[in-house]
Amino acid sequence: MLIKVNGEHREFEAPLNVLALTEQLQLNPRQVAIERNCEIVPRSLYHEVMLDDGDAIEIVHFIGGG
Repeated sequence: MLIKVNGEHREFEAPLNVLALTEQLQLNPRQVAIERNCEIVPRSLYHEVMLDDGDAIEIVHFIGGG
């Protein structure tokens, strides 16, 4: 399955949900916001939202400071 992640085409094994994507990318799901095809995916649905071939994913990392 080919998915565009932050503008870069990447190959993944299907089936894949958003939570599994964060695991494969070694991201902490609590520290990112994810948009799938121009729609924000609520963190509470990361385990339910399945990705499809050709999806466009944008991931934003939260960085704390003070």
